[in-house]
Amino acid sequence: MNSDSDLQIAGDIFEVSHLLQPAREHPATVAEFAGLARSIAADRAQWSHLIEYDATTRWYHRLRTGPGYEVWLLSWLPGQGSGRHDHGPSSGVLTVLDGELTEHSPSGSRGLTPGAQRVFAPGYVHEVTNDALTPAVSLHIYFPGLTDMPMHSSQCSPATHKAAAS
Repeated sequence: MNSDSDLQIAGDIFEVSHLLQPAREHPATVAEFAGLARSIAADRAQWSHLIEYDATTRWYHRLRTGPGYEVWLLSWLPGQGSGRHDHGPSSGVLTVLDGELTEHSPSGSRGLTPGAQRVFAPGYVHEVTNDALTPAVSLHIYFPGLTDMPMHSSQCSPATHKAAAS
């Protein structure tokens, strides 16, 4: 399986265009949750007035809930990050709304600009940071809703992580 396969544990949903689907009132698949995130992102009036920035920590606001999922809005000032973590039993979709974020994972680092989406399954370990000089805003959908976010050692290299997972 090559690294661009739509079967990888996390990826850019736009790389697998056959999975793009319009949003449904009650999403049930990863592709439908990605569609919901895109529709929320496109409706700036729904979320732009809510954004706040906090110099001491990332700011977050639960935007909505639905049957079995939560939608969160986050802001990131330059230098702020999530720490290396997974999402417990939750899968999710991260969508960049404004600015630029960097996702660090065992497979490397990837810059995420507005419109970029990353999907992930339970157990996927990553760290998200704002390495840019301007603020960023992102939208996160977790299904089921986020109940656990275990932190992982930041000393874990990709090779060490792969060996530990084997």
